[in-house]
Amino acid sequence: MARSRASYEYTEAEDKSMRLGFLLIAAGLLSLLGLGCCWLRPALQERGGGGSANCTVLAVRQLGERFACTFSCGAACRGTARYPCLQVLVRTSRSSAPALLHEDERQLRINPKCSYIPPCARDDQENSENVTYKQKYWKEKVGSQPFTCYFNQHLRPDDVMLKRTHDETVLLHCFLWPLVTFLVGVLIVVLTICAKSLAIRAEAIKKKKHL
Repeated sequence: MARSRASYEYTEAEDKSMRLGFLLIAAGLLSLLGLGCCWLRPALQERGGGGSANCTVLAVRQLGERFACTFSCGAACRGTARYPCLQVLVRTSRSSAPALLHEDERQLRINPKCSYIPPCARDDQENSENVTYKQKYWKEKVGSQPFTCYFNQHLRPDDVMLKRTHDETVLLHCFLWPLVTFLVGVLIVVLTICAKSLAIRAEAIKKKKHL
């Protein structure tokens, strides 16, 4: 009777495999839940109602207003500099109304009034030169040539983005790796249970042969 009970108990190695499997299952579920609430859901909402269009530059101008940015010059060295505001107004193939162009969603959130935020340098003059270089780029190199831009009619109907921060590849990886972790955990648990079940059956068949 004692031997029969012992045969149904998991060995130390099997117990570790089961714990690893359940740990991976829990990690995968928590990752999916956390990413879904904190990142994936806002990203999908941001993409909802959006799409791509062809944009054409209408006007490129610098406003008199300057905005503050924070630069870093070392581990314990931080300061504030200023940069001029560049606005690039475009017309999209979806609408005749002018829209303000932004680099991406992140820069749109940081400064919705400007089209370009330069890397923050300690010297205000360097920031101004970076903005002026970008202004020449849009005026001389792009000019009237159409280019692809992205919009969201629900969240920002008067703004368009040059590129998306949350593209399909990022969203795929956001969902794929937690799912893979969950499935690997399930596979480990199932294989451990199946291996134990086969071992018990093999032991039972062996006992019958000896009887």
